[in-house]
Amino acid sequence: MTISPPPAAVVEQGSRLRDRLAVGGPLANARIGTVPILWNNVDVPELRLGTNAERILDDIARTGYDGTQLGLGFPEGEGLRDVLAARELRLAEVYASIPATVDGPTDAALADVRERLRLLEADGGEVLCVAFDGSPDRDAFAGRADDPETPRLTRDGWRRTVELLATVSDETRAVGARIAFHPHAGTYVETPDEVEQLATSIDAETLPFCLDVGHYTVGGGDPVAALRRYGERVSHVHLKDVDPVVLAGLRNGAVAGFGAGIRQRLFTELGAGVLDLDGILGVLAERRYDGWLMVEQDSGWPSPAESAAIGRRVLAAALRRVSGAAPEPGVAGGIEA
Repeated sequence: MTISPPPAAVVEQGSRLRDRLAVGGPLANARIGTVPILWNNVDVPELRLGTNAERILDDIARTGYDGTQLGLGFPEGEGLRDVLAARELRLAEVYASIPATVDGPTDAALADVRERLRLLEADGGEVLCVAFDGSPDRDAFAGRADDPETPRLTRDGWRRTVELLATVSDETRAVGARIAFHPHAGTYVETPDEVEQLATSIDAETLPFCLDVGHYTVGGGDPVAALRRYGERVSHVHLKDVDPVVLAGLRNGAVAGFGAGIRQRLFTELGAGVLDLDGILGVLAERRYDGWLMVEQDSGWPSPAESAAIGRRVLAAALRRVSGAAPEPGVAGGIEA
């Protein structure tokens, strides 16, 4: 795959905007990334816009992000390293889904995750973000997985899960990368109780967490409380807001599962939902968090570039509030879209 060099204006605009949106204080070293699922939804094929990698990466660069997750249709290896460098971007993460049943990871799961780890190493990525894949039995209970009828991992399923994660953790560290487990709505680790069971089953050094604050909210948890409980174990963060109307539909059964919620735009732009963004950043600031903050939205109603730009600016404003910093005169207005 050949991707053309970006227009000079894209690189210049991105560099200028990153400088303008940067903050000092306790979160000055946190990096800001985004996720290409906004352009091409990996889970719901009809929500894939067919946007090519060149356009996606140009949009990510010019809207002021530092990095990206590996997306559908992206080149691999040196090809990807070169196109990211040309846009002053980093590969923050590669996402790896674990296929599973109530009896734990399937026989193909380890090979699937190893392929994603291969891409992480080849592409110069930083974090292997691991989560259970969605399954029809849990999809139907997303947002109300505290229901006693919810299918759950068996005792052997937990054992197999922990064994796989320990193996993947060892192999990830062996190639010089980091791993983080991502609790996910519509999967076997969604609720706070399930996250806690995983946390007590495998040590924090072996398995740090990626707290996706949107998924944790859908699962019935308080992400601010989770950040306080798990502390330094949370080494990677996905920032995702949740639409209150769609969430209520999941809770009461009017929205028939996670996939249906995504089609109704369960996840919305930062600042447009129920998320306590300032509270989340405040806890991270207390520990001077210096990992990635990945602004994520699983499809939206506006154009992807518009949603990405909104998320970046809302986050910048929240970071300034938490850091007690004000933008320089003349910077708050007139920033390019």
